[in-house]
Amino acid sequence: MRTRDSLDFDWRFALGDRPGAEATDHDDGAWRDLSLPHDFSIEGPFTKDAPGGGSHGWAPGGIGWYRKRLTLAPRDLEGAIWVEFDGVYEKSDVWLNGHHLGRRHYGYSSFHYDLRAHARAGENLLAVRVDNSDLPNCRWYSGSGIYRHVWLVRTGAVHVERSGTYVTTPLVSPELAEVRVRTRVQAPRGIALELVTRIVDPGGGELTTETTRANSSDDQRTTFVQTLRIPAPQLWSLDEPALYSALTTVRAGGTTTDEYSTPFGIRSAHFDAARGFLLNGVGIKLKGVCLHHDGGAVGAAVPERVLERRLELLKEFGCNAIRTAHNPPAPELLDLCDRMGFLVIDEAFDKWEGQPDEAWWMKSKSFASDWEDDLRAMLERDANHPSIVLYSVGNETGEPGSEAVNRTIERLVGFVHREEPSRQVTCALVLPRAATFDERVAQVVSSARLMDVLGANYQEPLYEAIHEQAPDIPLLGTEAFKYYRSSRELRTGFDPQNPWYDVPKHPWVAGQFLWVGIDYLGESNRWPLRGYPSGLFDTCGFARPEAWFHRSVWRDEPLVKIAVFTAGPGDVANAWYAPSLAAHWNFAGHEGKLLRLQTQTNCESVELVVNGVSHGVRRSADFPNRAVVWFVPWTPGTLEAVGRNGAEIVARDAIRTSGPAVRLELVADRLELRADGRDVSHVEVRVVDGAGVLVPDADRSIELELEGPGAILGVDNGDLECEEPYRGKTRTTRGGRCLAIVQSKRKTGALELRAEGAGVAPARLKLVTSRP
Repeated sequence: MRTRDSLDFDWRFALGDRPGAEATDHDDGAWRDLSLPHDFSIEGPFTKDAPGGGSHGWAPGGIGWYRKRLTLAPRDLEGAIWVEFDGVYEKSDVWLNGHHLGRRHYGYSSFHYDLRAHARAGENLLAVRVDNSDLPNCRWYSGSGIYRHVWLVRTGAVHVERSGTYVTTPLVSPELAEVRVRTRVQAPRGIALELVTRIVDPGGGELTTETTRANSSDDQRTTFVQTLRIPAPQLWSLDEPALYSALTTVRAGGTTTDEYSTPFGIRSAHFDAARGFLLNGVGIKLKGVCLHHDGGAVGAAVPERVLERRLELLKEFGCNAIRTAHNPPAPELLDLCDRMGFLVIDEAFDKWEGQPDEAWWMKSKSFASDWEDDLRAMLERDANHPSIVLYSVGNETGEPGSEAVNRTIERLVGFVHREEPSRQVTCALVLPRAATFDERVAQVVSSARLMDVLGANYQEPLYEAIHEQAPDIPLLGTEAFKYYRSSRELRTGFDPQNPWYDVPKHPWVAGQFLWVGIDYLGESNRWPLRGYPSGLFDTCGFARPEAWFHRSVWRDEPLVKIAVFTAGPGDVANAWYAPSLAAHWNFAGHEGKLLRLQTQTNCESVELVVNGVSHGVRRSADFPNRAVVWFVPWTPGTLEAVGRNGAEIVARDAIRTSGPAVRLELVADRLELRADGRDVSHVEVRVVDGAGVLVPDADRSIELELEGPGAILGVDNGDLECEEPYRGKTRTTRGGRCLAIVQSKRKTGALELRAEGAGVAPARLKLVTSRP
């Protein structure tokens, strides 16, 4: 029978190269104890002369060693046994008992090693060397180390090979679904095999069973293909992401040797050149964001709850799609998208080998030698996720239409079609550099004809011309500016329309992926900026005022939101950023001065009321992006925006001038944690006045202390220019707040988090850890 156990705990770690550390008798007594996932880059120090520069967020890289002792029973060696790594960045070498198992270069791939040849009963030594010293090797912060989970899998000698179950649904209707299950079994030649597949519905009820018998093949891999019929299926959708399970049982000579479960969804997904994207035959616009893999203060070693909270925030604002920019994500992100109802572009690579004129091009050049292994690893690992509706083989890989780019697109797309034909394939194309409009369109169309869906980055002005020349190619905005259509139009003030409007206006545009959903580390162009602050949310998960535009167009619920401009038009450096806006009314020193503010809305009209006095009603349709602009002389008090559809009041928002800072307040997203050493609570530290109103202009250093079976995993304030460490117990608030991420230990009990700051009353918060 199969077991899959976590190997995340009780590792020893040493920073720096330790020649000979793979040997079983190497002395690691002075090494550090830690648990995985682990990112040694986020621990710093962040320095201006860091070898990765701004690409790696000014964080260090280097070499690190990990060692773990694991005890195996004699019965563990009777069948198959292997170790799975969800991700190691990068150039990892793995040894068991001093024997080299292999090397993996690409840091975003999941991989495994068979342990049977070198495992022994009793104590075994697993050693991993990680080398991320050759920086920069990608455009953004990668992190360093064993930054994803590690697993030990044991099963019978006759077993389904790793990622050996492939579930597709070639026929989907409300009345009937056909579920096709391909299963690859490893067995010696001439064994009488029996494969039983049971389908379990989302409620846990067994629906149908298929049993197939065969003798094992000469090459030790026997492939079974079974088709099971499900009447009146519950279709996987955004609102009801129903998950079925395929329970696989392998028997050899009448004895059960392997058994496990594969989650899957019953749904059809197709990009259509005329109708956009269809899920179960119904047209849906992809309201998407691009997401990098780091989690802000936790670096690349991101707990599942951090990922879940981020998806919750995005879903609340109407986002329904994620592009994994620009690499295979953590497996648990895809599990969450399956359960929460997100559509996913699963992306394999960024710039392939890079372009000679780009400073960030990958020095490692592993793409040429390893791309098949890395792309296959992604396809085999991820094929059963219903959330994945499109594969991407690359991002901004060079000049569209060029011979080199087209040749590689054709090769990679063809590979995906052969290996995993159940989904369509794209490659996100950069806007060409050609001199004329027509040349740009021709270049894009040339590359687009080699893929199933055109992934267009920042090409909204070309959409209509592309569709006119290639009406048979589905089109998707794989990256879009956050604010205006392009930086050129922004500078000239021409057509200040948000790029989102190019999506609903054209039925053949499947959707859009905003750059980006949440701020990420790396890709910085100056010290001490650690990342790219263009997200709807900052690294803490705090929404920026401009995020409410997307909330207003991505959701139907009536909305009005007040924000005040805090800088002039010159504040906008490029189209990935919006003007500086503040969602408060604290502007001491501006008495009587006119302040420009906006009320973002999807209502027909907005009335602005200042200290009980109406400043009139304005129609939102009269303003670009339905952001109604007002000029109001500043005086302390309260602003209220009233949104109406016709004469009916359907939405309200208010901001008020706070009093002086009086105390701290702690607000947690959860008070009870699982005592599993992984679960986290996000605790917001707020500086408030006597009435509990946030004080945005009285920032101060906060000292944090935690007692009980937990640890402060990271601290942050969302300011990517803040030079304070992410690991520690001190953080300065920004705009009156900061964030502490508290992680449980593997022990139940009570925790207490205390926060103190100069001149304000401290705050305490009680948490508890309980059995998983």
